[in-house]
Amino acid sequence: MPSELPELRASHEDRDRVVDALRLAGGDGRITPEELESRVERALLARTQDELTVLVADLPAVPEAQDVLVVEQRGGKWARAGHWVVPGRIELRTQMCQVTLDFSEAAITSRTLRIDTEMEQGKLVIVGGPDIAIDAVGLSLTFSRTKLRSDRDADPRLRIELVGTLKHARVVERRP
Repeated sequence: MPSELPELRASHEDRDRVVDALRLAGGDGRITPEELESRVERALLARTQDELTVLVADLPAVPEAQDVLVVEQRGGKWARAGHWVVPGRIELRTQMCQVTLDFSEAAITSRTLRIDTEMEQGKLVIVGGPDIAIDAVGLSLTFSRTKLRSDRDADPRLRIELVGTLKHARVVERRP
């Protein structure tokens, strides 16, 4: 019987989680751009959990995503951009408000994000790249519309499911 157990293998999700943590650290100035590039490359090639752990051992832990982010606002603008941890679900209850969710620098901790909407006379702007797919089949539209891109990865990094109601409102997808 061997005295040492074999190292645990890393999954795609494990690698993605470490790459997100590295990108946050790079954006915070904790590591240089050259160090970021080197560590991301090593993370993508990592085979084991131990190889990944070494890459983030000198960095603060990535904050856990809260289960639900609730946005309740009447009028004005509300935005989440820059370095933020994407929760599993977002609830939007807004009137006459523009909400912007920018995923270009966000730490994505799950492959699916559900956005429950109750939006009246507003606009939801989703900023993301081609590796983010948006599914609006669950939306009930009353004098509303969506403007979403049709080019999609076969296996997106994040799938956003929009459900709920829009009354006199719009959903727009933008690229960074």
